[in-house]
Amino acid sequence: MHRRHFNSAALSTLGLLVGATAQQVHALSLADLTDKEANQGLKAALEKAAVAAVGLLGQTDGFLGNEKVRIPLPGYLDSAARMLKDLGQGQRVDELITSMNRAAEAAVPLAKDALVGAVKSMNFTDAKNILSGGDNAMTTFFADKTREPLFAKFLPVVTKSTEKVGAAEKYNQFAGKAAAFGLVKKEDASIQDYITRKALDGLYTMIGEQEKSIRQDPVGTGSAVLKKVFGATF
Repeated sequence: MHRRHFNSAALSTLGLLVGATAQQVHALSLADLTDKEANQGLKAALEKAAVAAVGLLGQTDGFLGNEKVRIPLPGYLDSAARMLKDLGQGQRVDELITSMNRAAEAAVPLAKDALVGAVKSMNFTDAKNILSGGDNAMTTFFADKTREPLFAKFLPVVTKSTEKVGAAEKYNQFAGKAAAFGLVKKEDASIQDYITRKALDGLYTMIGEQEKSIRQDPVGTGSAVLKKVFGATF
């Protein structure tokens, strides 16, 4: 009986010691996270999110087949398109929407170099903002650093794609009139500009999805560095 009580007490004590040791090891691992490791982890996470988003969108149906980023006709034109479908003009409407999304799919691969370049040029302030920022801090970083230059890179590709189907001129004429009556935003009166902005919106949306996944499950990324950085409580 005494031995049984002793064994039980010993096991309980050992369990407490093991638990305390595990907590100390975990605490040490967080405290020992160096600036170099944090920097490597952030850059790995940023590049992973960016490359994955470009890969998902820059393929056939990357936009058209994804409800989160599919590009519709803007404002009143979207409502008008539904009326046209009811009047038997659905095929023409679908062709226009398809061409818009195909243009975005063609442009997005051009983003990879700019996104990776932004990662490589990340400075201390950027890293601090990402670590101390909210759940979309990575996405905000990319949008702030790359939206303007990527717009300039996307626009010629989008323009060329829309010209192939001959929809741009007719759209711009109609949208220009609609904008004059406030039925379409002035910035949406150009189909090329509209698609380019929506393509960028879609890109950052998908980077945000990737960021969310990395933050929620850093272990699932398979990267020891990401696990250490994003598994830590900063």
